[in-house]
Amino acid sequence: MSRTGPDALQFVTLDEAAAMKTGTRVTFIPGLPALYAEALKNICHVKGITLVRALHPMMGVDEATGKDRQARLYELTSQTSIPTMFHDEERPRNVWIEQLALAERIGAPASPKLIPDNFEHRAELFGLCAVVLAEDGLVWNMRIMSDSPLAQKYGYSAQASAAAPQKVANALKLIDGRLAAQEQRGSRYLVGDTVTAADVYWATMSMCVLVPPAEIMPLTRQNRGMLKYFGKNGQIPVIAEALTARIENHQRYILSTYCETPAVLGGDPLQDV
Repeated sequence: MSRTGPDALQFVTLDEAAAMKTGTRVTFIPGLPALYAEALKNICHVKGITLVRALHPMMGVDEATGKDRQARLYELTSQTSIPTMFHDEERPRNVWIEQLALAERIGAPASPKLIPDNFEHRAELFGLCAVVLAEDGLVWNMRIMSDSPLAQKYGYSAQASAAAPQKVANALKLIDGRLAAQEQRGSRYLVGDTVTAADVYWATMSMCVLVPPAEIMPLTRQNRGMLKYFGKNGQIPVIAEALTARIENHQRYILSTYCETPAVLGGDPLQDV
């Protein structure tokens, strides 16, 4: 078991997490709010699910051993993306839609229902989530706006990169329009009249273009570069034009009302300067 940073947040190893027979375990990188992991953490927080945090191996080759640092993760899950979710002795979940379904099933009985019973609302929810979370969605396109090992993993090319900012802006416009329509009918939420997974996923993922204040997302040595990059994304003209006060207000309301705030990350906290 690893302890990291002054707050001594505990992280078990990947092998420890995989070997556990009970409980819900999710992989994280200490101090770094990897978007899908942070979103799953917030989903579980809303559902009242206690998490054991496991160390997610970083990309690349270990200098000491010369081996792929994610080889064991691939052996366990047949993929390498963050986060992996283990629950009891069930198979690992690595795709957001399966993680959401599991969280809905194992959540506390009195917790909000994040997948609506109403099938029209359910269709709306999964459509909105796909625009944000799925292939060629907001986060996908944010990742390929500049070249990097992660961008290469998600299909970076000069052509795809050039088209990405407009696709991000299109997603923002969709969300803003949805919020405007909901506001007209007296709802603060993306679907129906109560919080759903669409709100939690969107509010978390929107950090990639709209960085929340430190009282929501604290600064760490590990995340300061990521948050700076996210902030620059929001300054790209086509994206900046699509960001509205309505989007910002919804993000802050959902994160501060329903999610773990300030976010508990581990790592090495810094003062917001």
